[in-house]
Amino acid sequence: MAFLDHVRRCNRHDLSRYRPLVVRAGDAGRVLRVGWVRADRLAPLWDCAVAAGVADRVEVGTDRVLLAPVDESARSAVLQALVAELGARGAVRITGELYGVRRRVGQARFALLDRGAVPYFGVAATGVHVNGFVTAADGSCRMWVAHRARGKATFPGMLDNLVAGGQPEDITPADNVVKECGEEAGISAELARRALPVGAVSYVFENDAGLKPDTMFCYDLELPADFEPRPVDGEVERFELLPLAEVAALVRDTERFKFNCNLVILDFLVRHGWFRPEDPDYLPLVAGLHRALPDLEGVS
Repeated sequence: MAFLDHVRRCNRHDLSRYRPLVVRAGDAGRVLRVGWVRADRLAPLWDCAVAAGVADRVEVGTDRVLLAPVDESARSAVLQALVAELGARGAVRITGELYGVRRRVGQARFALLDRGAVPYFGVAATGVHVNGFVTAADGSCRMWVAHRARGKATFPGMLDNLVAGGQPEDITPADNVVKECGEEAGISAELARRALPVGAVSYVFENDAGLKPDTMFCYDLELPADFEPRPVDGEVERFELLPLAEVAALVRDTERFKFNCNLVILDFLVRHGWFRPEDPDYLPLVAGLHRALPDLEGVS
């Protein structure tokens, strides 16, 4: 395995298998893409619309899925009804946490959607990931690694960044970092606020859940040498402080890290000079960490 293998793995998808999820927006009623639904799910989705009583507010054709309402609250209500029916059928895992349906991060919101259904509808998602590290007196770097709980519903027992979490609608990414640091690692708000926003990593991943166009806001948090994070909410089993060279080797040689955490660590390694421009994989790696998301800007 090579570093680039993780970038390739996170960006394997076949958009030809999907059909646009679209909305009407603006006074002119423009039809805009906001997501992607797998083509083989169109018929089951229509069945859910009928069963949920929203067949008059969603159009499921062979070439697209249209949310017919023209205001956000009504669109959200349609999606909520669909997700409830999909959840009852075991097609999605309902979380109760709402994400915004947007064409791009920071743009206008068209609806709210349960986090568990985001891949089913191929909606662009965001999250925060924190690299926790310690710098020794000799200048060497060590990184805190989280061991995910073995009873966790997703990716149990795998390695993770110090702190990570999806981005809810009701708080800013910076406040989300503070919240997640406290909930997952027992890091005080005062210390968590030292985390520096250092960029973002994007990828487009396809699995059985659907399509995941994802943007991860990356933060670096340098921690005191005598500080030790502790599991709080049960999502993490334990934390381990490892030399950066060992972390890099785990990324390069294994699949022990949750798939997208590898990208966050690779971004850290690039920014901290682990790779050199003369390395033949340098530019492919840098470009691969910032993939363009599928076209959601076009009019269908």
